[in-house]
Amino acid sequence: MKPTLLVLAAGMGSRYGSLKQMDPMGPGGEAIIDYSIYDAIRAGFGKVVFVIRHQFEEDFKKIFSVNRFGGRIEVDYAFQELDYIPYGFQVPKGRTKPWGTNHAVMMGQSCISEPFAVINSDDFYGRDSYMEVAGFLRENEGGKGVYCMIGYKLKNTLSENGSVSRGVCKTDSEGYLQDVVETLGIKKYEDGKVGFDDEGKGGARTELDPECLVSMNIWGFTPEYFDHSSEIFKHFLTANTDNLKAEFYIPYVVNQLIKAGTIRLKVLPCEARWFGVTYKEDRPDVVSKINKLIEEGVYPKYLWA
Repeated sequence: MKPTLLVLAAGMGSRYGSLKQMDPMGPGGEAIIDYSIYDAIRAGFGKVVFVIRHQFEEDFKKIFSVNRFGGRIEVDYAFQELDYIPYGFQVPKGRTKPWGTNHAVMMGQSCISEPFAVINSDDFYGRDSYMEVAGFLRENEGGKGVYCMIGYKLKNTLSENGSVSRGVCKTDSEGYLQDVVETLGIKKYEDGKVGFDDEGKGGARTELDPECLVSMNIWGFTPEYFDHSSEIFKHFLTANTDNLKAEFYIPYVVNQLIKAGTIRLKVLPCEARWFGVTYKEDRPDVVSKINKLIEEGVYPKYLWA
């Protein structure tokens, strides 16, 4: 059975200032999503499910329909909205945005019954990452509770134009994840060191090892992950009744499952340099890197010609 690719595309790109998921980067008007789908097809994925918002559904589907990909992969859609929560719960008064990345993953349950990978729509991961995840999912097909993620070196995931959020990973001697901490505001300081200003310590600098592995939200799961997520989400909502900014992140759920002994998650190290469009100022660099990959023959000039 071919795995499915679940693309998290519901974010409105608040820092970037527009629907960056649709921003053309390639010479034929290709967005980063196009390169992700192209790499996924080459890696053997059979379906892509886009998680989007109803408010830009029409515009999104005009661009990213099955026709765009030449019938090479099945296309489906799921929707993430603030009020898509379990029966018996209410949206806290004053909350205006959905609940984060794992909430978005949960929206794919009605479309997915096979092993699947999860990616961000605005991150360029490269062909090798898709090959690694697809290979792992095929090798472990039918094996419940054995997941994976691609681990990037922190130094290869920074933006020159501002701070970033990364899931900082701790692994055991066999490369299985022990803990992943969603860390906000990571940046390179003027002295070349990497870290973040820890609000819990009065804004003091906390340095990080540039060689440490971080999550860029490229994960490999099997379908029972949806049921695990639903149960944990109920506890999360109960605990965050008055927290209007609480985020139900993928690392939060993964950590809960690891600590409970419910799953094992293999971290697959990657030497590649990630790039993406966290900020508008990142765009020229992304376009330049894509053009270089085209010159090197990694991608055709026009993906879907």
